[in-house]
Amino acid sequence: MSVSPIARVKTVAFSGIEVIDVDVQVAMTGGLVAFTIVGLPDKAVAESRERVRSALAALGLALPAKRITVNLAPADVLKEGSHFDLPIAVALLVTMGILPADEVAAFLMLGELGLDGTLAPVSGVLAAAFGAVERDLGILCPAPCGGEAAWASPDLPVLAPASLMDLINHMKGTALLPRPRAELAEDPRRPLDLIDVKGQESAKRALEIAAAGGHNLLMVGPPGSGKSMLAQRLPGLLPPLSPREALSVAMIQSVAGQLADGKLTRQRPFRDPHHSASLASLVGGGHRARPGEISLAHHGVLFLDELPEFARATLESLRQPLETGRVTVARANAHVTYPARVQLVAAMNPCRCGFLTDPARTCGKAPRCAVDYQAKISGPLLDRIDLHVEVAAVSAQDLAGPPAKEDSAVVAARVATARAVQAQRFTGMSIATNAEADGDLLTAIARPDAAGQSLLTEAADRLRLSARGYHRVLRVARTLADLAGRGQVSRLDIAEALAYRSRTGVG
Repeated sequence: MSVSPIARVKTVAFSGIEVIDVDVQVAMTGGLVAFTIVGLPDKAVAESRERVRSALAALGLALPAKRITVNLAPADVLKEGSHFDLPIAVALLVTMGILPADEVAAFLMLGELGLDGTLAPVSGVLAAAFGAVERDLGILCPAPCGGEAAWASPDLPVLAPASLMDLINHMKGTALLPRPRAELAEDPRRPLDLIDVKGQESAKRALEIAAAGGHNLLMVGPPGSGKSMLAQRLPGLLPPLSPREALSVAMIQSVAGQLADGKLTRQRPFRDPHHSASLASLVGGGHRARPGEISLAHHGVLFLDELPEFARATLESLRQPLETGRVTVARANAHVTYPARVQLVAAMNPCRCGFLTDPARTCGKAPRCAVDYQAKISGPLLDRIDLHVEVAAVSAQDLAGPPAKEDSAVVAARVATARAVQAQRFTGMSIATNAEADGDLLTAIARPDAAGQSLLTEAADRLRLSARGYHRVLRVARTLADLAGRGQVSRLDIAEALAYRSRTGVG
């Protein structure tokens, strides 16, 4: 096999969940012995030369005593991450005549090298695999990521060696590697059940409506009233992810390095960050831009407990993603966009001590303490929450009483029926729930009867509803009609939807 003076290998860099083509070029020339990586590498990429050198030495290979230059093109795109190890090593093996250039050229590759030549998993393999499909290439990745790559397409050639030696043996034909299988993850956790929640019938009703239409929900009540219990049981009411949604969720998890064993799941995400979470951790960004909690909750639930305890700037940063379903992180040299179509569930106490509505326990600063505490949540953010429900303290009689009549399975069946109606309604569209409907589409699907329109018009003036609030009432009313099996939104649906807007005095 002849030695090639310059080898080229295809890999990618990441911008959000999008992939950018990167050409790894390796040249061995005469001159002072050196190993240099150029092309705007970050620290992890610059350190690749030591990992590659050691990995090749573990195979019994020594780099030639030449000047080795690795160029990552295009040179004006920042290269971040350790996944450039494998393409650099493969390009070196091509220049040394150990691997055939024509076979290598058919693959897009990424992977991190251990000092002993083994391949370690890296993030972003699923996104890279979809990029390979678009470019009519195969993908070469570490063995733990093979199943992840296989989800991109059943026709995608996937090569997933456990080490460089396995790769060499495969390409020499001495030990061929099988194609990895795309697998679904099994969730060992038992779903939390609504039957565990005593009392709180009105809050359970609001939770069912939120699940049926994908609506945002705010629960306000004293400590220990069951707000967190209710929120944690919402995933058990939601239908499983569709195949398309599962791939979209897995793409974000892959880029974030959180796709365990390369297996996809049909369970909707549930993220509950602590109120000390920074802006970057919630919406994404940071030194090396990564998806935030709101993107990791894509097509699932983002639960914010103790809502007023979050930093004001952090909460305000949620306003645009809740409206548009995406997050755009602006950086000096680029804009990174992540999907963020989430269902927000928030919980808060009525005041700092939490006992505003209990005359026997209210502090001496009431009602000023409640005004100051609730003022931490801006009107525009509250306006984006469809359902506002008061969760009263649970009485001893409720706690001592029998279990609830309906468990999560019964409620989930009603939710599934309402979701099926919406799926048929939005066939061929880019939306799936009533909460996403807007503009002329919302007007067409949620037009109330004469009595309902009269009530909505009167209430909008009395409650001083904003245009956004007005439309959110229509969305909730449409969901209520779907749950009841009604084709047209009625006055009863409008009345109940308005009750969830006015309960906390939010217009």
